[in-house]
Amino acid sequence: MEPPHNNTSQQDPGRRRPWVVGISGASGTPYAASVVRGLLAAGEAVDLIVSRASRLTLLDETGIAFRDAHWRADLREWLGRGADGKPATFAVTEADLAAVRYWPAGDLAAGPSSGSYPVKGMLIVPASTACVAGVALGLSKDLLQRVASVTLKERRRLVVAVRETPLNGPTLKHLVALDEAGAVVLPASPAFYAGATHIQDLVDFVAGRVLDAAEVPHGLYRRWEGELRGGSKEKEEEAPDAP
Repeated sequence: MEPPHNNTSQQDPGRRRPWVVGISGASGTPYAASVVRGLLAAGEAVDLIVSRASRLTLLDETGIAFRDAHWRADLREWLGRGADGKPATFAVTEADLAAVRYWPAGDLAAGPSSGSYPVKGMLIVPASTACVAGVALGLSKDLLQRVASVTLKERRRLVVAVRETPLNGPTLKHLVALDEAGAVVLPASPAFYAGATHIQDLVDFVAGRVLDAAEVPHGLYRRWEGELRGGSKEKEEEAPDAP
C-alpha cells in the first residue's frame, strides 16, 4: 500500500477528518464515483475502501481494473468516466487525488478500523445485501464492514445506499436493525422531478441525496421548489427557438 497522501491545499494535515467511502459489490459503481467527486468538489477529504467484490462489479460496469498497486491511476480513470461509460467526461486533478487516502479491504489494521482515527462518518455507496447483513450483524469480515461497525459504535454518521430489488424479509430486518442503530438507510432510487435528460442526471440525484444525508453541500440536482412540472418547464426555457 502506498503511504497516505493529504491535500495540503485544502486540509491541515494535523486536523484531517475525512469521510470514509466504502464501495461494496452491488451494481451501481457510477453512484460511488459521483459521491466521491461531490465530496472532493466540496473540499472534503476522502478515505476510500473498495471491497474485493466491488472490483468485479467495477470491471464489469466500466472495464476498469482497480488495483492496489496502481490505485491512483485507476481512481483517476474511474472518476473521470461518465455514467454512460464515456471516458474523460470529468476532469480529475492532482489536488483531487491528493485528498484521497486509499485502504485495501483486507487491511484490518488500517487507520479507520479504530474509533480513535478521526473521521466525519462513512458513506457506503452502493451497499449490497451481503454488506448490509454483515454490518447489521457486526461481522466485520473485511475493512469495509469493520469501519461501518466502528462508525456506529462511535455514534458517527453512517449512510447506507442499498442497491437491490426486490428486498426479501431478512434484508428488510437487517435494514431496520441499521436504522435502529442510527444509520441512514438510503435506497439508490432516482427521482424524475428534477428534469433528468441523461443517465448522469439520475446517478447524480442519488449521489446528491447521499451527500444531503451527510450534510455536504453540492449542486448535483435541481431541488423541489413546490412548483409542478418545474423540470419540464426548465427544459422548455432552455430549448432553442424553432427556425
